[in-house]
Amino acid sequence: MLKLPTGVSHLPDYLDRPRQQALVDIIRTIVADAPLFVPVMPGTGKPMSVRMTNCGPLGWVTDKQRGYRYQPTHPVTGKPWPDMPAELLEIWNDLSGYGKPPQACLVNFYSDEARMGLHQDKDEQDLAAPVVSISLGNGCLFRVGGLARNDRTLSFKLSSGDVVVLGAEGRLCFHGVDKIYPSTSTLLKNGGRINLTLRRITP
Repeated sequence: MLKLPTGVSHLPDYLDRPRQQALVDIIRTIVADAPLFVPVMPGTGKPMSVRMTNCGPLGWVTDKQRGYRYQPTHPVTGKPWPDMPAELLEIWNDLSGYGKPPQACLVNFYSDEARMGLHQDKDEQDLAAPVVSISLGNGCLFRVGGLARNDRTLSFKLSSGDVVVLGAEGRLCFHGVDKIYPSTSTLLKNGGRINLTLRRITP
């Protein structure tokens, strides 16, 4: 049995196939209104390997000049982000154990070659609220460690419909995606993986 860091939980098959498909259909409408963009690293301007967008009152963005931050508008179109769908609020209410709603849902699209290096989710003011992470599409190798970058890490596979919650002592655990497993799901017709992360930004 895999022993995850305190505060980190893995819920395999939390979403059945119909609920997964419903979320994909919702994400398509979000992307039509708030197109995917390529975030870049602060300072260097190096592009990340994922494409992303957001929904909810706030969205996470990053660019060379201003770095990591949340803002109410899309960085390319200048339009407000689409509303947070009821289906995501339902998941948050079921799993977060937190009394206030999420303010942002990051939508990350991973091609089969994309990765996400070890990082902490620490741009939020309210660290008492958890991060709820939903996997859709191809599986991935997810890695999680401790509160310091050089802490020991462990890796496990996430499949479509799985959810990971980082809360309490695990809220600031380093985590990342080491690889995508191509052709492990038929949910997305063109392959790849969608990761949705629900976050509360302000207390």
